[in-house]
Amino acid sequence: MLLQENEKRARIFKAFCDANRLTILELLQSGEKCACKLLEELNIGQPTLSHHMKILCDAGIVTGRKEGKWTYYSFNQEGIAHARSILQEITTLNFAATDKCCSK
Repeated sequence: MLLQENEKRARIFKAFCDANRLTILELLQSGEKCACKLLEELNIGQPTLSHHMKILCDAGIVTGRKEGKWTYYSFNQEGIAHARSILQEITTLNFAATDKCCSK
C-alpha cells in the first residue's frame, strides 16, 4: 500500500523535475495560456509540449480545456494544494517514529 502511494507521489514530483516544465509553470503563473502561446515562448515542438503537458496534467498540477483546435492550460489549484501537503508531510520531522540506534 505504501509503495503504491509513493508511486503516486513520485508522479507529482516528477512533474517538477524538468527545466521545460518549470518554465511552463512560470508562464502559467500569469494565468491560463493557450498551447500556441506556450509554443511561442518555449523553443520546443508541439509533440514535446504535448509530452510535458501530459506529465503536468497527469500529476494534477495543470489542467487543460479544449477550445477549437487549441488546448488552454492553467493551474489546478486542488492539485497544487495536494502537492504542497505531500511536501509538508514528507519533510516534517516525526520524532516519535525515530528509530533508536542499534548499537548500545
